[in-house]
Amino acid sequence: MGSKIRQGIWKLFDIEPHERLKLFFLSLLYFLIVGAYTITRDLKSSIFLVVVGKEYAPWVRVTSMLMLIPAIFFYSKLVDKFRRYQLLIFYSVLFGLANLIFAYYIGHPTIGIANTDARFDRWFGWLFYFFVEGYSPFIISVFWSLANSVNNPNEAKKNYGYMVAGSKLGGIITAIFCWYICSLSARGTYSFLDHVATHQIILIVSTLFLAFVPIVAILFMKMVPGHMLHGYEAAYQLEKESSESMAKPKVSMFAGLEMFFRYPYVFGIFGMVFFYETIATVLSYLRLGIVQADASSVSDISGGLFEMALKAHVVGLVISLIGTQALLARLGTRICLLLVPFVSGVCCFYLMVETSAQVLKNIFVVFQACNYSFFMPVRESLYLPTIKEIKFKSKSWIDAFGSKIAKVSGSMFNVVAIKMGSALMLPIHSFFFAIIIGLWFILSFFLGRRFESAINNNEVIGLKRKKHEEGAV
Repeated sequence: MGSKIRQGIWKLFDIEPHERLKLFFLSLLYFLIVGAYTITRDLKSSIFLVVVGKEYAPWVRVTSMLMLIPAIFFYSKLVDKFRRYQLLIFYSVLFGLANLIFAYYIGHPTIGIANTDARFDRWFGWLFYFFVEGYSPFIISVFWSLANSVNNPNEAKKNYGYMVAGSKLGGIITAIFCWYICSLSARGTYSFLDHVATHQIILIVSTLFLAFVPIVAILFMKMVPGHMLHGYEAAYQLEKESSESMAKPKVSMFAGLEMFFRYPYVFGIFGMVFFYETIATVLSYLRLGIVQADASSVSDISGGLFEMALKAHVVGLVISLIGTQALLARLGTRICLLLVPFVSGVCCFYLMVETSAQVLKNIFVVFQACNYSFFMPVRESLYLPTIKEIKFKSKSWIDAFGSKIAKVSGSMFNVVAIKMGSALMLPIHSFFFAIIIGLWFILSFFLGRRFESAINNNEVIGLKRKKHEEGAV
């Protein structure tokens, strides 16, 4: 394994210098973003469990979807007004400032986590959960939209694995730090490092990571030559023609949502997100129950979640260095899409055979590692042959509502499974996973075939609609 990792690193020196510079900046941006997200992603669960209660965990996923609707409309307007990197700067600053506000209220004696009386009407827990749920569609999604707009299919195959590896390093660093200080807090090693101070420090560290995103984004645009930012050439030429035209088409804020129904390809990407997140939601709920059962304080819960996050990032780093780049380069996107449900199915099958708590933790670690290091770059590459409205607007709807609808579905299944009783837990989960994996595999087959056809024919998905709109103006 060590030799394969060294070979992967040495391949970086075979990349053209300007391409390597672009890869460096994109990897650094992803390093910072995932480092910040690793902190808040698991913190939202531990804080919600302590402030509101585990019994409301399925319902917060339902309400978070509704809360994102106005935010998506606002984002759709920004896409038409700002350049790609400016969107990333705006949201990184916005979420960084919000982190500081939540860090302050975490320390409030009645609103924050010092008050351990978990109740439905503790609105701080709900609001913090809604806030963190916005990270994925408004920071991670915007980053990937930027990456997909400046990389062509060949660059994606060669470099997305390395880019993800950079993000894993960011996740490892922040997960180690958070796990360590949560452990100190749980043991009472230092009197000043109580549960409240620990979580405030963690959120401040997340803000520090986000604070560097605007700086790196500006350097990226200044130092990488313009010809290296074209991405998929056919889509770039289309956008260039539209920007130079005196009669610019008016695009509705509903454009991204409309393309769900206009293009089966876009709806197919939605399905890829939906199937993954549905299974992840079911596994995550089971994981939370195990972590909470073994914990005696909020720092114990957070520490347990950060420990699992650390393991997932370490496994993901190995996968991204020796697996993602090699599989994309040798097998192509079409075959890799089929591997996504296959690997997920193997994880679910093993969990149904070995049902212990430790196996569940290990499966969740592997499943999460595979998603961020392999599933996500494969899924994101599907946006390469699409127009800007799909890359940014449709993607925001997909990442927000594909994810949230899936979490609602998974949460509703969790509610039903609980009511069915422990005696039926194994068969009902087995049936549920089999249905999801089967549908996921079928979708991956047809979506991969459509992607390959578009690339081979130099086609831009969404082009017909674009021409129609321009002709109508």
